[in-house]
Amino acid sequence: MASLRICYQTIEIENIDIHVRTLRDKQQFSDVGERALKVGISSAMWPIFGVIWESGEVLARLMFDYEVEGKRILEVGCGIGLASLVLNTRLADITATDYHPEAELFLQINVELNNGADIPFVRTAWEDDVSSLGCFDLIIGSDLLYERDCVNSLSDFIDQHSKAQCHVIIVDPGRGQSSHFTKRMHSYGYSKGSGEFFHGDIQKNPFKGKILHYER
Repeated sequence: MASLRICYQTIEIENIDIHVRTLRDKQQFSDVGERALKVGISSAMWPIFGVIWESGEVLARLMFDYEVEGKRILEVGCGIGLASLVLNTRLADITATDYHPEAELFLQINVELNNGADIPFVRTAWEDDVSSLGCFDLIIGSDLLYERDCVNSLSDFIDQHSKAQCHVIIVDPGRGQSSHFTKRMHSYGYSKGSGEFFHGDIQKNPFKGKILHYER
């Protein structure tokens, strides 16, 4: 990891500052021991986990004042884990997951930068048949519907880890898979997802995607 170029930045979310260590840009790559390649992550996809995306910042801002008391929360495909870090400042019961073999280390470092409590992390693929995660009251994620092939595996994974009553929030930048995903979620007993716009600027630009909500 020493050859990677990284950067430190502070994300201001309302009245809190979240300090993060990220990759400097999407050109970074250092797959020591080919750990990522062995689980199917190409060199082009390798850095995706390590930068902050607009949809991830939207999700983090949503979690600033979302009702979380008494809820067990799962962030799916956390990447840098900005939303998890925000929830951690609120002492929420948050667990993070990602498939990338370096995501856990980056999350641990970012927890330390913010003087937070440890965030439980599980490296898992959506296709994994067995998981020790258990079930959750609230499942969140951002920019997860990037390919049509992801829709089935993601909806299956969410169903596997949802309590009988569960709320799912997916921030989608608009990659064209949301309607198919909504149909899959409906088949699992979720009410038809409502999409809302985020009213605010992200990185000085309006966010053009939608926030998808599903309830059962």
